[in-house]
Amino acid sequence: MLKLTHHHLSAIISHAKESDPHECCGIIGGIETIATTVYRTNNVAKTPLITYEAAPEQLFNAQKLMRERGEQLLAIYHSHPRSVEPTPSDTDVRLAYYPQATYLIIGLAGPQPVVRAFHISEREHRWKQVEYEIADQ
Repeated sequence: MLKLTHHHLSAIISHAKESDPHECCGIIGGIETIATTVYRTNNVAKTPLITYEAAPEQLFNAQKLMRERGEQLLAIYHSHPRSVEPTPSDTDVRLAYYPQATYLIIGLAGPQPVVRAFHISEREHRWKQVEYEIADQ
């Protein structure tokens, strides 16, 4: 189970709000299941209102930093600005190339942001919601 701090959760929600009405995106590195770093990336998708694509150079730099810090890729996050109860879209499933990662989706359309976690299998074209833990650190 992915373990985040309140600080991590606040950082990804802030990124989602700042990017609205476009989708935001980023990755989370850590050790085993414990998140240590949130890496923001710019969304360079051709249609950022409805999909995301991390800027390749930022993704490369984040992965390099993760290797230097002894982190693994634990999670990938993005937002659904017009969703109250976010779930993976067909595009999200089709582009889920990291089956070992937890996918976090931030819905912004309700009175409060909603963050949900998923395991997505691009190969099997399916997803399931999973739990994540917030630690008081």
